[in-house]
Amino acid sequence: MQTESILIRNGVVVTLNEADEWWPNGSVYIEGDRIVAVGDLDPQQYPAGRVIDAGGNIVMPGLINAHHHLYSTFARGFTPPGSPATNFQQILERLWWKLDRALDSDDVYYSALIALLYAARAGCTTIIDHHASPSCADGSLDRIEQAFREVGLSGCLCYEVSDRNEQGHGIAENERFIKKTKAAGDDQITALFGLHALMTLSTPTLERCADIAHEQGVGFHVHAAEAEIDVQTTFERYQRRLMDRFLEFGIPSRRSIFVHGIHFEAREMDLLKTTDSILVNNPESNMNNGLSVTPLLEICARGVLVGLGTDGMSSHMISQARAMYLLQRTYRRDPRVAFTEAANILLKNNRTICSRLFKTPRGLLAPDALADVIIADYVPFTPLSPTNFYGHLLYGLSFARINTTIARGRIVVEDGRVTAVDEEAIRARCVERARQVWTRIQSL
Repeated sequence: MQTESILIRNGVVVTLNEADEWWPNGSVYIEGDRIVAVGDLDPQQYPAGRVIDAGGNIVMPGLINAHHHLYSTFARGFTPPGSPATNFQQILERLWWKLDRALDSDDVYYSALIALLYAARAGCTTIIDHHASPSCADGSLDRIEQAFREVGLSGCLCYEVSDRNEQGHGIAENERFIKKTKAAGDDQITALFGLHALMTLSTPTLERCADIAHEQGVGFHVHAAEAEIDVQTTFERYQRRLMDRFLEFGIPSRRSIFVHGIHFEAREMDLLKTTDSILVNNPESNMNNGLSVTPLLEICARGVLVGLGTDGMSSHMISQARAMYLLQRTYRRDPRVAFTEAANILLKNNRTICSRLFKTPRGLLAPDALADVIIADYVPFTPLSPTNFYGHLLYGLSFARINTTIARGRIVVEDGRVTAVDEEAIRARCVERARQVWTRIQSL
């Protein structure tokens, strides 16, 4: 996609760089897909093809979602047939495992495309996604990649391997796509090896997945300890705790993402740290499913790299960080905790996770960083400074419209509207696709 030189001026520039530099009337200059300069810039020294006046609004790095399920988009408003689920296993069986089976290739594409439009409008420019579509697994990651490239965002993709439909389902799609992205090497789209959870994975399947991933030098993206059934099933079958079972196959590593971790024991939290693995928390999803609360502060205290995702609930990352800290305060009955941790996890930890999965740095406004920049319609009516920015982030920016989103040096949202694609036409197609998916679910 073509890009142009862009100068953003007259903004409150929140760099989020290592020095947390702050420019109350600053500028950002972009050439191609990289940031060239940030600060009090002389426009004469940075002639640009496009000049954007931020109007005193917040200018900050694009946001990152460390765990998404784009394929879940068509579930919005849907009520599964039959009696309501009463536990997590029933939620999987009555909703998600029927929804993913009902998807065809076009559904995969459009559910990703419309979700990425919402992500761009929420200022989210990089997404680590976890996909499943058992009826059309082969080539499904290509359709998601197509959607990413059309909107202009960056993604790290994988396919969810599980034995629930057939043994080793999804292995071939992961292997093919990993090899494809490595050969392309353009860093807009990268890959991990996707796994569902240990409760749906047999020993032969895990052995095959581990062999391929280790040969290709990639990490894993897997749900772990989300609900008691995952822990119980694994122990009943193998007399192992989850992290011990993962270790048998060399799955933990600095490039591997474990999602949820609600029921990890203290020793398993320590193993996350000693293997330098990543844990991603998804508070709104956990609350929605009626699950327990992740012992987030205990995990953070061990020095584990903790990230923040949405688990398919939405693409709005600031509201997710707000939910994270509010849930932890409720859980611990302590109004002193989790505020700073939640903001740091969103703004700093998620970019550290990306540094392990992508070549190009992002999540900060600095020379040579990826030109992912957002402008929020937010001019505060109370004092704003580097020392109270997190308060404005979680109580002001969480409700503010994102006026402009620049992804990889390309303007994809302007004046709150997506410019990269025809949103109206996409919405019309999604209405058709969703109706067909809902009909198919009824027969499964």
